[in-house]
Amino acid sequence: MDPDAVAKAFVEHYYATFDSNRPGLANLYQDGSMLTFEGQKIQGAQSIVAKLTSLPFQQCQHNITTVDCQPSGAGGMLVFVSGTLQLSGEQHALKFSQMFHLMPTQQGSFYVLNDIFRLNYA
Repeated sequence: MDPDAVAKAFVEHYYATFDSNRPGLANLYQDGSMLTFEGQKIQGAQSIVAKLTSLPFQQCQHNITTVDCQPSGAGGMLVFVSGTLQLSGEQHALKFSQMFHLMPTQQGSFYVLNDIFRLNYA
């Protein structure tokens, strides 16, 4: 398993799904998963997807600038992403950073154990 290839494939899938079908992100999280979104902590797949689908915009486009990854214990991976988020109807894109801690499933794929998202204001 090439961690960089797994991280790249995960990032492409995650943001394509976020931009086109946010409820479809539910299968990437489990009950023990945690999201920290702009400082707000949310636990569990249902609560995380409820938060993501309640964001005050319907359409957006993520443009990824960097993806860095490192192996973590127990076969997991840390994935750090930076990029821009273009909201429909907005002239300027927002800069963001997001960190995922991916853990292996018994089926041989990965789920998101931890997810931290922040907009980068400059």
